[in-house]
Amino acid sequence: MRARVAWLRASLVLAAVVVVDQGFKLWVTGALERGERRDLLPLVDLVNSRNTGVAFGLLQDSAALVGVAVGLAVAALLVYFACNASRPVLWLPVGMLLGGAVGNVIDRLREGAVIDFLKLPAWPAFNVADAAITVGVVVLFVVVELNARAERRADDGAPGPA
Repeated sequence: MRARVAWLRASLVLAAVVVVDQGFKLWVTGALERGERRDLLPLVDLVNSRNTGVAFGLLQDSAALVGVAVGLAVAALLVYFACNASRPVLWLPVGMLLGGAVGNVIDRLREGAVIDFLKLPAWPAFNVADAAITVGVVVLFVVVELNARAERRADDGAPGPA
């Protein structure tokens, strides 16, 4: 039952990331011409740009490599989660990572590139999906480490082999 709840939670996070990401992309592409830039907040510009690479403009013009890498990463993440779904809070980063991947795959299928719309000084343009992937990786490492520490503490308190 615990694993089912984790899958449901991960699915809800995935859906939320995709809806927010695609919603902003739809809004930006309707409000700005491709290549246009507007001030949004101090130090944050709104842009309408395309990225054929991965997060933050890496691996530009490597569509086949990006497609294979994304597919392998998603498959590995699903296998890892399937084997560890009952671990506390793992559903959150998994949902963020999968939501980010799905959000960007939708763009690749529809546009042939990912729509980026947020620009910080001295930083490549990015989108909600990229941010979800980045934060999801950090949260995944934290959750895995905290779970490992909890297991080590539990093992330290348990009697050893006879």
